[in-house]
Amino acid sequence: MAHTERHQHQQTGQRQRTGGTERPGPAGPGPRRTARTTRRRLRREVPSTVGLLADEQDFTAMRRYATFTFDDHAAYLRQIDGLLTSLASRGVHTTVGLFDPEEFAEYCAERGLDPDSAASRSRFTATLPGSGAAVAYAGQPIDHLVPLLISTAVRRATWEYATTVLADLGECADCGQDIGRAAFDRASHILLRLLEAAGPGTHHLVSSVPAAGEQLLAVLHIDSPEGAPVLLGSSEGAEFVSVLALGIALESPGGVVLRTTGPGTGTPDRLHGWRLDRGELVPLTEAEVFNAYCTDADTGEPLSPEPGVEYRAGFDLGLDDTGTHH
Repeated sequence: MAHTERHQHQQTGQRQRTGGTERPGPAGPGPRRTARTTRRRLRREVPSTVGLLADEQDFTAMRRYATFTFDDHAAYLRQIDGLLTSLASRGVHTTVGLFDPEEFAEYCAERGLDPDSAASRSRFTATLPGSGAAVAYAGQPIDHLVPLLISTAVRRATWEYATTVLADLGECADCGQDIGRAAFDRASHILLRLLEAAGPGTHHLVSSVPAAGEQLLAVLHIDSPEGAPVLLGSSEGAEFVSVLALGIALESPGGVVLRTTGPGTGTPDRLHGWRLDRGELVPLTEAEVFNAYCTDADTGEPLSPEPGVEYRAGFDLGLDDTGTHH
């Protein structure tokens, strides 16, 4: 009996009776299920930002807050890795920003927020993409993501420092020209000439200028297909030009190295070098380029030449003598 009644209930459970006539119930999911589905879809449309304490020192600084409950940096990084993987599996676009405890404390002080609060950390984290020290998560392992994030932060800080100094140089007392702007234009012209003279291939450039007691470095990777015009639209290009412009404007020592991998296979990479001399880029000789690359900077001991690389003199850029000298 129980089995028969249960069988009949299963057959009629989704029906309604009105006036003795059977009528199917409403089709499709109920309103609660529809709402849950909609919310899940909306979550995929909302980007996420994760603040990352990249090194042990910053992690230790955050442990002074009672609401920050992590006690091991390695375990914390594993948890961050799992969180990023989970967000990516749900189709959520995630930006990872470098969480700086000092900047966080200043942020809270300026806005009257309690720094010992998860809500305050969340508000600060939401500002990180605008700071520039942030990268889009694309499935990178955490041990690749951390150095990438640190490198991005260093590049951003270098660019900000260079542009600030250039902006503060003011106008030339003799001609009234903006010194920083003139140096930036000069550096942009030099970079274009470097790439045009290097020809087609994949180019790796490094600009090095001493400033504020340390060495400022800017790196630029650019592909120049044969027959195509040189295009500079990346943030790396602006950073490279800003550092080179700083060396030109301050007439400081420094230099530029260009490594070119030609199109096709089997051809060696070409290495060229220049030094900054009173705001001008002067080609290095082949021997100077070789010595720069084949000498240990710390010990002065010789290093073996890199296989598949030709060490060449810097070439003449054909620039007129209109450098930035004020």
